[in-house]
Amino acid sequence: MKKRSIFLMAATATLYFNNAYAQETPQDSIKTSSIDQIVITGNSGPKKKIESSTAISTFTAKEIQKQNPISAAALLQRVPGFAVETSGGEVGNNLFARGIPSAGAYEFVQVQEDGLPVFEDGALQFANADNFFRVDNSVSRLEALRGGSGSIYATNSPGGLINFITKEGSNDFKGTAKLETSTYGLMRTDLNVGGALVQDKLFFNVGGFYRTDNGIRKTGFRANNGGQIRMNLKYVFDKGYAKVYYKKLDDRNTFFLPIPLTQNGNDLKEFPGFDPNYGTYSYRTISQLNIPQAGGGFFSRNLEDGIHPKVDVLGAEFKYDLGNNFSVLNKTRYTNINMNYTGIFPAGGPQTGAGFANANGITGNNYQYSLVGSGAVVNPAFVQELGFWAIDKQMNNFVNDLQFNYKFDKGNVTAGFYKSNWKSHQYWNWSNILTTATDKPQLLNLVDTSLTPNSTGYSKTYNGVTDMSFLLRDSQVQGSLNDLYANLDYNVTDNLSVNAGLRYSRDFYKGYSVNTTTANLNNSGLTTDGTHSFATTTADDNMSVLGNKYNYWSYDIDKVSYTLATNYKINKENAVYARFSHGFRSPNEEAYYNYFTTPNPDQPLKPVLTNQVEVGYKYYSRTFDVAVIPFYSTLKNLSFTDVFSNGTSENTFANTKNYGVELEGYARLFNNILELTFNGTIQNPKYSGLEEGSLLEGNVVRRMPKLYFNISPAVNITKQWRTYVSYNYYGKRFQDQLNVQTLPSFSEFGAGMSYQLGKIRFAVDGTNIFNTIGITEGDPRAGSPTGDGTIMARPIMGAAVRASIALDF
Repeated sequence: MKKRSIFLMAATATLYFNNAYAQETPQDSIKTSSIDQIVITGNSGPKKKIESSTAISTFTAKEIQKQNPISAAALLQRVPGFAVETSGGEVGNNLFARGIPSAGAYEFVQVQEDGLPVFEDGALQFANADNFFRVDNSVSRLEALRGGSGSIYATNSPGGLINFITKEGSNDFKGTAKLETSTYGLMRTDLNVGGALVQDKLFFNVGGFYRTDNGIRKTGFRANNGGQIRMNLKYVFDKGYAKVYYKKLDDRNTFFLPIPLTQNGNDLKEFPGFDPNYGTYSYRTISQLNIPQAGGGFFSRNLEDGIHPKVDVLGAEFKYDLGNNFSVLNKTRYTNINMNYTGIFPAGGPQTGAGFANANGITGNNYQYSLVGSGAVVNPAFVQELGFWAIDKQMNNFVNDLQFNYKFDKGNVTAGFYKSNWKSHQYWNWSNILTTATDKPQLLNLVDTSLTPNSTGYSKTYNGVTDMSFLLRDSQVQGSLNDLYANLDYNVTDNLSVNAGLRYSRDFYKGYSVNTTTANLNNSGLTTDGTHSFATTTADDNMSVLGNKYNYWSYDIDKVSYTLATNYKINKENAVYARFSHGFRSPNEEAYYNYFTTPNPDQPLKPVLTNQVEVGYKYYSRTFDVAVIPFYSTLKNLSFTDVFSNGTSENTFANTKNYGVELEGYARLFNNILELTFNGTIQNPKYSGLEEGSLLEGNVVRRMPKLYFNISPAVNITKQWRTYVSYNYYGKRFQDQLNVQTLPSFSEFGAGMSYQLGKIRFAVDGTNIFNTIGITEGDPRAGSPTGDGTIMARPIMGAAVRASIALDF
């Protein structure tokens, strides 16, 4: 492994304390006091954080700027209760809330912008919610709610709500401009401006970014390239306001999948020829695919496009005071997404050259490998079969949330009707390719030397492709959600309040799938090289062809979610609360496809049901924040829907239970010289309540650490100069539900410093500065793992540094 460890913190060894520092808050202080913070997410109206009976974490725009997260997932690592896997790159990452297992994505939480979903379902296949959202300077704050009232204010969100609230203009014209570069070829510009077109009446805000970089992992091409723009216009009148907004996102991001590593218990090392910190199979030398189709024509794909969503969002928000303490709020939004998704998915692990040849029907040593590019004969120690997966998705979502609120002396009541129509149509075209088992891989051809070039089955490849379009899928899912909800906040006394919420969901899902048949190109008249027919290669023997038989299905949901909580404010700085909640998650896209294409399903298709109990203690002051929240949760009918490398997927179910505690804290000490932020989770998620004799009973839920936390001390050397270190710990997990494959614990360090010169801020931020090899997942597409030895896993990114200059005006 290359030694590239980066040390940013030499200055911290010579810290000094300026006598003139006094007790003023530093200009670059990271944390805003929580004692007076107002939250809106998961509540019937704006409420002081200490008075809210929810587990909620908040981050202001300034706090987000200081953390300078490399992705939305990296920011969410600072939220207790959220176990976040950030190894996929800028997008396509996974979040698990309170130990709720899933195949990935954001399956049990909803990601929102201004209180409405980024897309109604955040865990569609190859359409993680973070594919359609980017953090930039147009974000005013983040409110992240766990459990509790999540199921009352959104669908399919028993794990919580993640609400990014965007900036609006004010009477004062102001803005932020930022320029950023890095050790991996980053060039990024951010700009946000806002102000008044008519004082006290008409306000605007416009913001966005454009970014290009080569990726921390060395792809040989621009791994990330694109940007977004957001704008809103708000008119304020005596009894309310009206707002319209628009967002355009057009971005390309490389998605990083598992690579080979060598494991011996808790010890991880590089696989020979593969850099674990910077290597990837997603490399330019295998980036182009152009193959004939059994139905005619060619299918072409460019890996450099990666995950490429084109997102258009148009929305409006209206609030009006009806008088007599009644008000109405209506939010509406239309989202249209066209996304091309191209990624390299390993089909198992590396194999010896002889082993792969023998497994593909070549006996003994009668095999020969050659490079596709040059034709040179080679003898690779190991080869790797890779899935070249191409997915096209057309998605749209029209949502409207109509809400009435009545305020009375002791509290308020909110009632609303939520309507959402969404559709997702997808087309898959998957092939397998053969490469060297190295980073910067080379495409390989494989032939049987016991045969002649004119013989049937002489070649096992077609220009490096082992299986041409072996899987095609054409399917569609539509959702029509019709939800009524009500929420009551009642103040029993000045310090004691009660919250109760109810949501009735009458939701309808339907869709179709197209059957496929197999074919080959033997009689197509095409040749592999201008001379030989396709009968000489096996690469086309199992090509998939879409038929004209459609399988139509429908599925209805008729469920009630509810919650009950109480909050006792001991004094202005201390509060305790307790909450019970019941919610559900509808079956996901793959579960529908799997169930309705299986002739005789083993079990009926059911929603996932959740029950959660949490209690909490909160202390907020000008110098300290502390939140301690024990919780207990149970899940029923949890489905496993991993898609394997051969295109099949499992369709098994389990129940789980989990108990744990979330910790969150902040301290500003020694006359504001030292700041300390902390968040952590201790939990014990296990499979339970299964059929007698089940192999899962009592096992730890897969991919769930029992302990993970982040601690970040910062020193304000002067009022202008600040330096920090961050430490992330991610505990041991199991890749699989049988608890065979261990994913060792790992620690990741970051560090940086900033200097505030008037309205200009200079900053340097380093991530994984000690080049830790930390794996967040194994290979869920490979089936049952085997334990130690050569494993396939997805490590975090190697060490990297970013430098930025920001101007506030």
